Amino acid sequence: MHLRRVVTDDLDALLDIFPLNIREPLYQQPDHGELLEVVLDLGRLPEARFPHREMVLASREVRQSDIDYVVARIGEFTGDNRAGINHTLHRISAIRNRNGQIIGLTCRVGRAVFGTVSMIQDLIESDKNVLLLGRPGVGKTTMLREVARVLADDFKRRVIVIDTSNEIAGDGDIPHPAIGHARRMQVATPAEQHAVMIEAVENHMPEVIIIDEIGTELEAQAARTIAERGVQLVGTAHGNNLENLIMNPTLSDLIGGIQTVTLGDEEAKRRRTQKSVLERKAPPTFDVVVEIMDYYKVTVHRDVTEAVDGLLHEQPARAEVRWMDADGEVKKEAITSPLTREVTEERQHKKPLRFFLFGANRARLEQIAKERQRELKITADLKQADLLLTTRSYYRRKPQKIRDAEALGTPIYVLKSNNVAQMRQCLDALYPRDTQSTYVHNLQRLLAGGRGLNSGDRGVEPGEKRRSR
Repeated sequence: MHLRRVVTDDLDALLDIFPLNIREPLYQQPDHGELLEVVLDLGRLPEARFPHREMVLASREVRQSDIDYVVARIGEFTGDNRAGINHTLHRISAIRNRNGQIIGLTCRVGRAVFGTVSMIQDLIESDKNVLLLGRPGVGKTTMLREVARVLADDFKRRVIVIDTSNEIAGDGDIPHPAIGHARRMQVATPAEQHAVMIEAVENHMPEVIIIDEIGTELEAQAARTIAERGVQLVGTAHGNNLENLIMNPTLSDLIGGIQTVTLGDEEAKRRRTQKSVLERKAPPTFDVVVEIMDYYKVTVHRDVTEAVDGLLHEQPARAEVRWMDADGEVKKEAITSPLTREVTEERQHKKPLRFFLFGANRARLEQIAKERQRELKITADLKQADLLLTTRSYYRRKPQKIRDAEALGTPIYVLKSNNVAQMRQCLDALYPRDTQSTYVHNLQRLLAGGRGLNSGDRGVEPGEKRRSR
């Protein structure tokens, strides 16, 4: 058992918003204190999710009156369809139909966990800019909340939390005690987050800015502006690891940005590489990247410059695994960055690219791949895809799947039209014929919008690689 203090943020306050037929089965569970979330979808059985199991809460399907009952007992939904319960960290997210009526709810338990920040405390003490990455639900926001408290209370720094959707400091005008004496600036809509970030620096003289879910190009630019003004920045971004961040053209500026550079003959020969190579454009905004593997284990890239350059040049880079043992002590182990060891193994030509199709013709794509002897795999799980392939007409409408891909950092390749010629050009762009690493070369072409990069290319412009705005 880890030595830690976990504060369940008034679970009763969340359970009390549910109708009796849903609330009672939850209280009857011996592990109800470990509840993660409750899902209510119109016409389906209500479900509860725990760390290692799921359960149906009632034999009767959810009715509109059940959803209305819950909605009447929580705060107002904001522009991103999230609401909360006053003075708690609980978060309720809505699903609406075309008419705007709420027909589904995801009710997530908010918890303040104390102790996990000790794994990275030396990093945040050092005034370095620290970026937290990790899959959804792994504890990024939880750790960020504790970082705010430790810096404000223990180190007496002027800390301001930029709180989009009141995710960090809870609902209501009074911040939750979990952030200590840190101040909180609320954000009316997600689209205004970058502006509030700059406003905080200009108006309130913070020493530290805490920001959750940097997800747009404007927010990435605002983060760089803050860092250049000498304010320490601690934040989270969409993406499971550093590789995801590099592959995301919207957010790659956080780690310096990526560009294609053409080398001279002598330099290419000296490096033993082709003439077109990937290089980092600028110094990274964040000095340190922390990949959160679970609540008590992280991988630390202490030198982002070295880690990114190592990935791009396929050279070993140093990293460090940290974890808390059963006695609550932090253990560390230096490793060679898994980026260079695993990416080269996983991205060889023998392993096909995994496509998620949205509006693109599957039969046509598979036929063209067969003709051109290209190996590819169609996946129905967006999280497992190497890229999303769609058409311009679908992309312009920005449906949920496109937004999900952008949030995950999955590259999006946009065909101008859903025809044979476009698909042929797409596959030719994504599957190079030379011997360079498939991962690095595909990344070059994606960043270049799919255009040919070698001197032998004929300037054919295939589909457009879109960047989120």
